[in-house]
This record gives sequence, structure tokens and C-alpha cells, in this order.
Amino acid sequence: MTSKPAKKARANPIEKTPTKNADERYRAPALDKGLDILELLAQQPQGLTRAEIVKEMDRSASEIYRMLERLVARQYVMRSLSGDRYALSLKLFALANRHPPLNRMINQALPVMDEFARIAEQSCHLGVYDRGNVLITAQINSPRGWSFSLQRGARVGLLDTASGHVLLAFSEADDLQRMRAEHTALDGEVPITEAKLQAELDAIRTRGYLERDSQQSYGVVDISFPILGPDHCALAALTCPYIRRIDTHVGPDLQQARALLGQAAHALSLTQGAAR
Repeated sequence: MTSKPAKKARANPIEKTPTKNADERYRAPALDKGLDILELLAQQPQGLTRAEIVKEMDRSASEIYRMLERLVARQYVMRSLSGDRYALSLKLFALANRHPPLNRMINQALPVMDEFARIAEQSCHLGVYDRGNVLITAQINSPRGWSFSLQRGARVGLLDTASGHVLLAFSEADDLQRMRAEHTALDGEVPITEAKLQAELDAIRTRGYLERDSQQSYGVVDISFPILGPDHCALAALTCPYIRRIDTHVGPDLQQARALLGQAAHALSLTQGAAR
């Protein structure tokens, strides 16, 4: 009686790469290839030839050809009339504008903000740059009922608030200059010298967030983190006006609230380089 040969054990792809993180475990090479092409063409308003795309991406001509043909078929990329150049179509623009970007950000932020408020027992708000100052686009109150809050739709100063300073600190130099030029002082705005502002922005960049006594209200400590885009610039500022309870209730302290707010901002950011 002959024995059957033992079955060869199937390799476990995760076991073969035990040190890989989640991004590497769940790779989708074809999808990555298509996204790489879209990102490359987004930087080339005049488009590129197939040979130029192959050279820029350092891939074989056959795999680039197949991917380009699929992107053309799905209308994400258009081919020139002469057939030798490829450029982005308006499809991505149309998809993005089906839901305004700010509304998408708010919808994504609200559950995260609500979770922060529940655990930290503090309020928080989302601020974005708007016409020279900061617009409060979302607000969540503490479920405990004890909190300091700003109304959604309120406009606060660019040069004297935590949100404003974080937005300035995490902006490109050209955008920072434009924001400063567009700024108009709001009622009650606290003046700041140029030297002090630059020192404050440098400190925020180094630390990754802002934490200081409020310049608008006694007994409030402002904590603010940037919500970063892929370019590591601030899309918005997530801010907690922390107030300390002095009765017998024991809730999360300032350090715990700061850590929770940093985690929330990191979860909403579009880059792994977000402040934590």
C-alpha cells in the first residue's frame, strides 16, 4: 500500500511578511497603478504621451497601455484627437462637485467630534479659513452639559484665536501671505506684534498643535490640532475650549483631553504625517 504524498502547505501571505503594516498587507497593485497615472496627469495640464507616462512611472509599456485604455474607457482620462497624448478628463471634477467638499468634511468630522466630546466630556469645534478669518463649520457640545462652545456659522479672528493660529501655522508660505493680506480685524480682536505671531507659529509647527489660555475668556484653555491634507497643510483646525470642573466630578484632565483631540484630528487627516 503506497502512502499519499503529503499536501504542500499553502503559504500564508501575511505570515510571509510579518513586519508589514496594514497599507502593505492590503495592497491592490492595479488600483495603485491607476491612481498613480491619475496623480501624474493631474500635474500635467497639457497631458503626456504614453512613452512619457511609461518613463515617469518606470513601468513596462504594456501594463501602462492596458491601464490607460481602461481609464479612457471609464472616461477618467481623455485621449487627444491625434491619439498621442493623454490628459485628465472632467469626470473627477464632476464627481467631487456632486457633494461640496466642505459638506463632506463636516459629515466625516461630526461622528469623530461626537466621540471626542463623549469621552473627553468637553466641547469641540471645527474651523476653516474663510475670507480673512475663521468660520466655525461644526460644533459638538459636551454630553455632560458643562462646556464652552461656539455657534456654528460664527466667525472668529484669524490672528488671535487658537484655530486661526493653527490654520496659519500649517499653511504654505504663499497661502499664509494671502491669508494675512485678506485679514480684517473683528470686534474685540486682540492685537499681536509680527515678532510674537511668528514665534507663536514656529512653536505650533514644532509642537504639532497649540495649547494656551484662551485670549477671549477666563478659565478656558484652548487646545487646537490641524486636520491635514495630503500636502501636510491644514484643511481645518479642530479645537477644544477646555474647562476644568472644580466640583466632586472627576473627568478627563487636560492632558487626556489633548491626547484624545490629537487622535481625533489624526483620524480626520488625509496623511499619515498628521500631528498626534
